Amino acid sequence: MKISVLTGRSRSVQFALLILLPAYLVMWLGGLVNYMLVGHPPVDAPWAASLFLFLAGLVVLLTSASTGRINLILAALIGLFAEMVGVRYGFLFSPYSYTSVLVPQLHGVPLVMLFAWMVLVAYTWQLWTNLFNYSTGGFPFRRILVSLIGAGWMTAIDLLIDPLAANNLGYWRWVESSPYYGIPYHNFAGWFLVSFFIFIVIPPPREQNQLATPVGLSIVIFFTTIALALKLWIAGLVGIALVLIDLYFRSRPRR
Repeated sequence: MKISVLTGRSRSVQFALLILLPAYLVMWLGGLVNYMLVGHPPVDAPWAASLFLFLAGLVVLLTSASTGRINLILAALIGLFAEMVGVRYGFLFSPYSYTSVLVPQLHGVPLVMLFAWMVLVAYTWQLWTNLFNYSTGGFPFRRILVSLIGAGWMTAIDLLIDPLAANNLGYWRWVESSPYYGIPYHNFAGWFLVSFFIFIVIPPPREQNQLATPVGLSIVIFFTTIALALKLWIAGLVGIALVLIDLYFRSRPRR
């Protein structure tokens, strides 16, 4: 039986969600309208991108059970550490550097990336691990398979987000380039490997998070809409495919 996301939570968490959810929705809609009408982020609100990602991550974190919350934090820390290594040495994702759009930063990486990793990992966990319902004990074949699928899903999301984040949004800049919107192919290989490591090392939460999927899907829809508005057709088609695949598999009964 489905229950409200507020049921069974402490008063402080309920109060926080009553503020965070409308705030996230306002920023989500405001960002879409701004891009569709103006074609670029609001120049008078440089803090908006960081706040948007922070709100999304905080909603997912607060609606996770205690064990899932710890696992999400560990996954986010791995992602943040990988980005620090990537910025410092360049071998994980190809040489790149963050701009001053996302602040504050630690060792050249915006701290808000912790929340970005949380949202995408939680979203992927809810979609794929629950679909296959694999055991979290040991390293059975099914766990390896689903970890590969999850890493592929994360990489597909990166194919959607990076053309906007690295170019139109100006979150970071690449040293090298490629025909795919100037993003090195090396980056996608690194993204796949880091994501696979997270999924194979950290077990997914046993409890359902009722908001992880809609928040994650809203991020995909957000970037898909912007990509299409800016005529980034390939990235937009990737986003459309992600949305359709998500809706298809979530419409099927769980095993």
